[in-house]
Amino acid sequence: MPKDSTRRIRPRSVVVLACVALAGCGGGGTGTSHSGATQAGRIDKAHTEQATLILDFTPNAVHAGIYTALAEGWYRQAGIDLKVLAPSATTETLDLIDAGKAQFGLADGSDVASLIAKGGDAKAVLALGQRPFGGLIGLASEHLSSPAQLQGRTVGITGVPSDTAVLDTEVKDAGGDPAKVKVANVGFNGPQALVAGRIAAFTGFIPDEGVQLGLSGHPTTSFALDRWGGPSYPGLVAFTTRKLIAGDPSLVKGFVAATVKGYEAVLADPKLGLKDLLKANPGLPAGLTWASLKAYLPLFVGGQGAAKGGHATGRSRGRTAAAVTFGTLQKRKLKAMSEWMLGNGLISDTVRSARYGTNRFLPSGRH
Repeated sequence: MPKDSTRRIRPRSVVVLACVALAGCGGGGTGTSHSGATQAGRIDKAHTEQATLILDFTPNAVHAGIYTALAEGWYRQAGIDLKVLAPSATTETLDLIDAGKAQFGLADGSDVASLIAKGGDAKAVLALGQRPFGGLIGLASEHLSSPAQLQGRTVGITGVPSDTAVLDTEVKDAGGDPAKVKVANVGFNGPQALVAGRIAAFTGFIPDEGVQLGLSGHPTTSFALDRWGGPSYPGLVAFTTRKLIAGDPSLVKGFVAATVKGYEAVLADPKLGLKDLLKANPGLPAGLTWASLKAYLPLFVGGQGAAKGGHATGRSRGRTAAAVTFGTLQKRKLKAMSEWMLGNGLISDTVRSARYGTNRFLPSGRH
């Protein structure tokens, strides 16, 4: 979503890490990093190119493929000495990449669309998720079967326009009247407010807060945005700039190839991804991270699924989500995302699919 309207609700159990100062994010700084020298074997610096990847948030289950690619030395094999850094603020990733302070970034697909609509040079090169991760989350004990049942009740939002767009879209699609839903700004404390009974539901990330609530003894009923009137856009993308694509296409190709290899390895063996992620980030709780990773797996390739432990992802309503080759940016999904954002006032102009991203760097034969 737009920088001033980004819905960023992430697990409260992760260890918050800070990015280094802007001047150090170009590849040679210090901080939370995984340079080639810490991967499988030493790197011949004369034959590698330094690059920095800024995550969308602190390391968590959704990043497992990146850490597997690091652990296996696949970035190194692609000739890249990659540093992975967490942003100190949720909008920093967009700012750093657009300013040329780092080469690659991860962000919600709609955030990248917003940056482009505002004149930014960003361009997506890889879809890490084929569906949006967010939606409405309520307690299973409330026996909610439809967002329309939230009429006359209070829903917690973070206070940004994208949350209102999600709420209105889902309630309207369920046949309800969004104007009849009470709204409370709970910031990023939706799970706490829900458990305390102050709200009936909140806008959040289903594979994160939904899973975490379930594991803490509070099973949830979740209504995924793309199952209730919203577009099935990529929930997380890797992006760079058109300038870097034109000036150093081999770097982009190597980054994409190694990242795809990492996520394909995790899809084939999720426990490998968990091991690599926890080894690099020992502060992450193993049980929650494993449960969250299992919830993310079907989203990586577009399929439907629900995490165990009382966590539901919503309804299919007769629509099936076929799995696709990992990393593919699907034109129809990008078009639907742009139209939804435009219709909800989140962008002022349509973002064409060809301008938004490219599949040209996916490994040969996979797009």
